[in-house]
Order: sequence, then structure tokens, then C-alpha cells
Amino acid sequence: MKEIKAFIKPKRVQIVVESLKEEGFDSVTLSKGEGTGAYKNPDASPSLDFHFTDSPIVKLELVCHNEEVGTVIALICKHAKTTNPADGIIYVTDIKEAYRVKNGEPLHLV
Repeated sequence: MKEIKAFIKPKRVQIVVESLKEEGFDSVTLSKGEGTGAYKNPDASPSLDFHFTDSPIVKLELVCHNEEVGTVIALICKHAKTTNPADGIIYVTDIKEAYRVKNGEPLHLV
């Protein structure tokens, strides 16, 4: 199993999540955040919470089977890209273990 974390622009979240859902990836976690990067958007505004950030972002997280990684990345790239620089980044990591919160039982990752 793999965990995919994608940092994307807030305006692209709806279409990305809808495209993932259409392909059967229903379980997605979204987190609002702010970030910094090499590209400075001319429309960037100061953060009310942090004095050094300049870019609102959304972190999209999901877990999928190893063989589904390419599909998920392709969907995110297709629907999250814009005509502007700095559309985001995607990280893929291995999931070695997972447990149910309710009873601590391990999930069988196949």
C-alpha cells in the first residue's frame, strides 16, 4: 500500500476530488494550509496566522494499492494543474502497517 500526499491549489480541489471519486478513490482527507516556495505569486498576500507564508494550499491525502499509484498521480496532475507556475507537489510513501482506532486491530494491507 502507498500513501499519496498532494499539495494543490485550493481552486483545483473540487475537480481533483470529483475525478478521484469517479475512479473509485472515495476516501480522501483534505487539510487547509499555507506554504512557501521558490515561485512568488504576484497576487500573494500576507498570512493572518503566519508572517512568512504567501500561498494557500490544500493537502490531499489518500491510501491506495501499489498498482493504483500511477492512476492517482495522473488524475491529480491532470486536474490540479493550472497555467501558472507552482501548481504543487505530490509525495508517495510506503504504508507498512495500519491499525483500527476502535480496537487496535491491525488492518491487513494487501
